Amino acid sequence: MPPASSNSAPATVGSQWLFSEEELSQTPSMLDGMSAEQERENRSKGVNFITQVGIMLKLPQLTLATASVFLHRFYMRYSMVEKEGRPTFHYYAIAATALFLATKVEENCRKMKELVIACCRVAQKNTNLIVDEQAKEFWRWKDTILLNEEILLEAMCFDLSLEPPYHTLFQFLVLFHEQNNKKLRNSAWAFLNDSHLTMLCLLFPSRTIAAAALYCAAKHCEVAFPDQGGRAWWDVVRVELKDIKKACNYMATVYELSPLKHSENIYARTPEDTDPLSNRTRAQQSPTAEPEPPTPHLNHNNSLEGSSMSISGSDEGRRDRDAQKSAKRAREGSVQSEKSHPGHPSSNDTLARSHKEAGGNGDIPWGGRTPDEPERKRQKTVELNNTQEAAPERKPENGVEKVKDEELSEEGEVV
Repeated sequence: MPPASSNSAPATVGSQWLFSEEELSQTPSMLDGMSAEQERENRSKGVNFITQVGIMLKLPQLTLATASVFLHRFYMRYSMVEKEGRPTFHYYAIAATALFLATKVEENCRKMKELVIACCRVAQKNTNLIVDEQAKEFWRWKDTILLNEEILLEAMCFDLSLEPPYHTLFQFLVLFHEQNNKKLRNSAWAFLNDSHLTMLCLLFPSRTIAAAALYCAAKHCEVAFPDQGGRAWWDVVRVELKDIKKACNYMATVYELSPLKHSENIYARTPEDTDPLSNRTRAQQSPTAEPEPPTPHLNHNNSLEGSSMSISGSDEGRRDRDAQKSAKRAREGSVQSEKSHPGHPSSNDTLARSHKEAGGNGDIPWGGRTPDEPERKRQKTVELNNTQEAAPERKPENGVEKVKDEELSEEGEVV
């Protein structure tokens, strides 16, 4: 039997936290008699507790998302149901512990005192509550967080490395040049925030969740992404369309079962969710059409699992631009010289004919200038110098001579 690949270990660690829908219907809490609706509601309350405490502590969304994933993973190993002879893990207590651990993982640490006071205020629904550090409530929360931290780490097998979908989503937006579309970006971001209230992070990897957020937001904002090289956008980001629609339908189901209804359901199902041939988020192009060239403002390397987005100007392109600038300066100099000498020929044909009569081969040197043009420029420079000598002499200030009003270019021409 051949030895296992060295890359199989990370895949195994990551896949141990992905479950099927059948496995999610047999969680420890459900096996202890809790209904699926009750467990879903308790998980949602725990994540909402994390959000409220995080807002009070001014923590970034990435830290709150990490704590939410920790909570969902914990309850795949432990039950919420109270039973005699074993400790009870209330979702508020685990939510506070998960947030405490997430602040360390994401390096957004807060003092234990600040975390405990915020937990007391959110639990009692009083944001102005004055918490005494010597009160029993304060010490109960503190001891609970410190005790559950070891249990939480053991339940997660000390697997604290997460790949949040927020970074992946931003990479997708940059890839399709939609990072400045505020409505699309906010809609996709809201999808990710709402997904942490559910067990979606236990069903799909973060890459699929990010693609589902983009898909749902694109439908809501009526945005279609063009094909690249004849491939649809979900093939470009290497995510299966069936998984994207499955994740969106899961969110729609959870939203419909939620007791809190919003005025606008951005996760509402559409006929295209069940029809694989219909998709509003794809703007198809002809097979011979070239993919849209990348915009020049992306001058950083943004790798997307092997697909490079490095954009930099080539040496040949810079040489062409330099040559165009030189030609432009030559034409401007020729026009200005013609204005100074009305009798000078004004067309390239006349210039070539004059040069040929003088014994040349008819080719126009110096970008359309005559051979005696540098001499005229020198004469013009001498005239300007004589004019400036006639003017009253200006004294230098602080030992430094002032720069003349008229500046000369490298070719001696007045600018």
